[in-house]
Amino acid sequence: MAFNNHHHPNGSHPTPKKPKLSSSAITVSEIESEFSHHDAAVARINNGSFGSCPSSVISAQHKWQLEYLRHPDHFYFNHLKPAIDNSRSIIKDLVNAEHLDEISIVDNATTAAAIVLQHTAWCFREGKFEKGDIVVMLHYAYGSVKKSMEAYVTRAGGKVIEVQLPFPVSSNEQIVTEFRKALEMGKTDGKKVRLAVIDHVTSMPCVVIPVKEMIQICREESVEQVFVDAAHSLGCTDVDMQEIGADYYTSNLHKWFFCPPSVAFLYSKKNHNTGGAGDLHHPVVSHEYGNGLAVESSWIGTRDYSSQLVVPDIIEFVNRFEGGIEGIKKRNHEAVVKMGEMLAEAWGTHLGSPPYMCGSMIMVGLPTCLGIHSDSDALKLRTHFRDVFAVEVPIYYRPPRDGEVEPVTGYARISHHVYNKVEDYYKFRDAVNQLVENGFACTHLSN
Repeated sequence: MAFNNHHHPNGSHPTPKKPKLSSSAITVSEIESEFSHHDAAVARINNGSFGSCPSSVISAQHKWQLEYLRHPDHFYFNHLKPAIDNSRSIIKDLVNAEHLDEISIVDNATTAAAIVLQHTAWCFREGKFEKGDIVVMLHYAYGSVKKSMEAYVTRAGGKVIEVQLPFPVSSNEQIVTEFRKALEMGKTDGKKVRLAVIDHVTSMPCVVIPVKEMIQICREESVEQVFVDAAHSLGCTDVDMQEIGADYYTSNLHKWFFCPPSVAFLYSKKNHNTGGAGDLHHPVVSHEYGNGLAVESSWIGTRDYSSQLVVPDIIEFVNRFEGGIEGIKKRNHEAVVKMGEMLAEAWGTHLGSPPYMCGSMIMVGLPTCLGIHSDSDALKLRTHFRDVFAVEVPIYYRPPRDGEVEPVTGYARISHHVYNKVEDYYKFRDAVNQLVENGFACTHLSN
């Protein structure tokens, strides 16, 4: 079995060539074939949660798995690290990082957050940061990141301040204003803001955050480090390390960039003021400890590394589409906005943000008569859509504000990727309309 496009027997790895776009665009039938393993009975408008992987990439992954199983020692000593470095090189070019050493491949954004926050905890424990100094994060932050804050930063003596963001949101300025307030609060009593954790595309509710402007504010306000948790960003919105200017940045490749689960990159800016990637370590300690995060991450024990090795095949796949990944992002954005507006009009509700504040996902208000009054109601309703209507879509509960009259408290987060069809969204529309016509309310659902 030949892998000439992926690795070399002598252990070296080639400098990746700039990919060429396909001379003929992929057809609708070819897209359907690439995703024929999806359950055709389900309207899967939730790419954001687990992503999607085309059949051609799954086949490439299977070849890597067989190559390992055929002769594990030969694979480990001669192929694994060069192939990972090849993927790192491609990612470096994709995100416009300056140095290859700035790119490490890890399992997912949750792992990347643990790496960065573990480093922050060591800074507190070793006296580089003073007890009670501040770490700022968004209220929208992903749940596992909040738990990592609790597990690492709070236990080490740091104080965490959450930026309270509005939802629905009408402008970037609303977010920036609340962020400034949190930084001001953090600097009271002479404390220093040591780290700001900023989402690029929040999960629930989903909003594209103005990260470049907020990082610039961090620099002006002497925030020591900035970590951008961008789990959804690569393949969903613009990702450029030179323009964004974060100290640390992570994104999954299995959500919007078609990789099999699970793989993410962690960018660590070289020579920033705390020493760069040399101070970061993978939380799983192997015999590569101390050789730099990228090397540590390339071997954390015996496991399946194949998802990290198919990045060249992803490039081949996305370049079958008109405009490559940029064209995919543009069309996904336009489609999800169009479908979101269609649903909001059908239900007499509204979107959760202006279209410019969304990428390939958007929040759509659900009819108030559905009676979504808690996180539990939202979860039960999501399950009901799955079990009864074969519609997969996350539901978000937004607590009402004081004085609101009949507010929209339930929002659906719809995604759009290349495999989705307009019928998926019509199916969801009709399911909601049927519930409304039947006088349904969440109180009818058992626990």
